[in-house]
Amino acid sequence: MPSVTIYTSEPCPYCSGAKALLKQRGIEYDEINLSMDPDGRDELARTTGMYTFPQIVIDGFTLGGFDELRVADYTGKLKQLMAA
Repeated sequence: MPSVTIYTSEPCPYCSGAKALLKQRGIEYDEINLSMDPDGRDELARTTGMYTFPQIVIDGFTLGGFDELRVADYTGKLKQLMAA
């Protein structure tokens, strides 16, 4: 099964929503909370090109945030990514 990492911050209702959706789908993930890590935030932004939270990465592929996760779930892309 592909590895899923979700980068979060607090407070963040979108982060909570993304984690809930992943849990509903039975997808295990590693959470990295960058609330108190400005250097980690900067590094993540350089790596993904995104400055918002959450950021969902599946096997090195940056899926995006909560909106992109919902679209991927709705269209079946999430299931395809998890089947790889």
